[in-house]
Amino acid sequence: MQRRTFVKQSTLAAFSIAAFGNIHWNGTEYYGDSITTTDILGPFYRPGGPMRSNLIPQGATAPTMHLTGTIYQTDRKTPLADVLIESWQCDENEIYDNISDAYILRGSVKTGKDGKYAFKTIVPVPYKDGSGWRPAHIHLRISSKSHQDLITQIYFAGDPHIAKDSAAASPQSINRILSIKKNVAGEQSINFDVVMGKTFKIDDAGYKKIIGLYKTKTGMAEFMRQDDLLMLKINGQYMEGFTYKGQNTFESAMAFNKAVFSIFPNGDVTTKITLWENWPAGSPAGKTYEGIKTFQYND
Repeated sequence: MQRRTFVKQSTLAAFSIAAFGNIHWNGTEYYGDSITTTDILGPFYRPGGPMRSNLIPQGATAPTMHLTGTIYQTDRKTPLADVLIESWQCDENEIYDNISDAYILRGSVKTGKDGKYAFKTIVPVPYKDGSGWRPAHIHLRISSKSHQDLITQIYFAGDPHIAKDSAAASPQSINRILSIKKNVAGEQSINFDVVMGKTFKIDDAGYKKIIGLYKTKTGMAEFMRQDDLLMLKINGQYMEGFTYKGQNTFESAMAFNKAVFSIFPNGDVTTKITLWENWPAGSPAGKTYEGIKTFQYND
């Protein structure tokens, strides 16, 4: 039987386009529909980080840093309560804790009525990435029931590795390259206010068609729905969080990573996943996974 994809006919075509943080050039400066733009999830995300604001591990010698800010609604002035902020970063030896029960340098907090959040952590360091370097950064995932979930990163002014890093050097990262200052106690401090994007109606039936396990030549890919994001695991490791872009295609921030689905009349679903498509030479660039769904989740 000849197979054909459902693009317009598929339930996926009924998804709303869940794009936010779009950047435009007006001839003078970059501007966007939201102050806060997205960034890649990266391969070191772990869900379920403990609810705590102090992330400094025992024995750390790196300088203490306070990360504070306010989460705002789309009007850019109304604080947003009951928002979950997850934070994670590497340690002073360039290592992410992906396995221990201690969830080192990982934690979560929720905002109150004033929309404010605060973490006490250490100043992050750059780390080796292939033949190049990733600049120092902190990852954040910000989840709200009333607004579009946000995956982003903050970088630090003066970091020499920013210019050669595809994500940090993107125009979309301009407002997320921040200057470290000192607070009244003389400790390093940085403020990162966030404006959330509008939430979009997600078609539950469409998601049900694609979430599940996919067999590829190199192992298993797993797609899960978390709030209004499509999360991807490769061989058990979180790799990306996608939003829908139309035509059965999901993309990460800046279109570095992509998942395209084909849905067939007999119920089969296949995917083509491309990771780090536009990443610099020497990094894990251009990995492609093609798979067919072998297990479907009921919920």
